[in-house]
Amino acid sequence: MRERGGWNPLWDQLYEWDPVWTEQFMKTATAPWENGILEPKVIEMLCIAVDAACTHMYSPGVRRHIRAALELGVTRDEILEVLKLTTVVGIHACNVGVPVLAEELTAQELRRADRP
Repeated sequence: MRERGGWNPLWDQLYEWDPVWTEQFMKTATAPWENGILEPKVIEMLCIAVDAACTHMYSPGVRRHIRAALELGVTRDEILEVLKLTTVVGIHACNVGVPVLAEELTAQELRRADRP
């Protein structure tokens, strides 16, 4: 991961405390580039999606993977499509929040109706 320029300095302490586990994790995380199953441009587009997702939002990774994807020939429109698809992850806030809001609005109406 360090060789690829993908090392996050926030991992330094983890590496100091448990280098064996950290190395195993890094080996797993870098496997797609080594095993040849996916084309490099596909890997980069997946990495853009992961790093841009609302559950991750790691802008240095987004920048690094967009740059790498562009260098591999991925188009602006392909990257934009990946980013648009990634926003779907955020819809879960509405999936959870809207039903709760509806329930609470109904409960509030019932409480107000019970007041003299």
